[in-house]
Amino acid sequence: MTNKTVLITGGNRGIGLDVTEMFLEADYRVIVVARDFTDFPFGADERVETKVFDLFNLEDIPALFQQIGRVDVLINNAGIMHALPYDDYPQANIEQIIKVNLEAPVALIREAAKGMIQNGGGRIVNNASIAGEIGHPDIWYGITKAGMINMTKSFAKLLGPQGVVVNAVAAGPVETAMLATIPEQRKKAIKSMVYTGRFAYPEEVAATIFWLATDCPEYINGTCLDINNGAFPR
Repeated sequence: MTNKTVLITGGNRGIGLDVTEMFLEADYRVIVVARDFTDFPFGADERVETKVFDLFNLEDIPALFQQIGRVDVLINNAGIMHALPYDDYPQANIEQIIKVNLEAPVALIREAAKGMIQNGGGRIVNNASIAGEIGHPDIWYGITKAGMINMTKSFAKLLGPQGVVVNAVAAGPVETAMLATIPEQRKKAIKSMVYTGRFAYPEEVAATIFWLATDCPEYINGTCLDINNGAFPR
């Protein structure tokens, strides 16, 4: 078993679950942070430690790391989307999405970086979205994902000299539960722009995250990899 530890937020379902499985196949110690673990298939695996935690509670993140200890890899995967109209968006929802999608990843990086710097390096991967590049009907979702991309570049500049590699992925729609929040007309429009006429599979995004977190050259730092199959070529 490797002596390395990975912390995955939202590693209990969707893309995060595939990321969890890939790190287990690589024999990492895996810490999964999520609000609940209903139907989580790896709860009995001795290499997995589950932490019931709501990322909205920013003030508790330092204490979470005191429990966990040092991590070698951080995957900021968890995120929420409300799919509400911009002119009828309750302030409570705005505060929640900003805290969970933006402020919590910053706090997690802040805490994880301490041990990474002491250990001479580490890897951080942020799960952003094409929404942060082209906009989104849920404007606060798009804003937070654009912020995550900028956060990636900023932390790479701050932490790169100390051996910490920080990258992000920006996927188009993925075949997960979140896909149900996208209107059918918008889904058809996106598919019409995609080379292969389908949405991404969770394992494709997870494989990219895993590569950035493990085998990618350290000279790939501060980068956001697009995973949209031509929906937004750059």
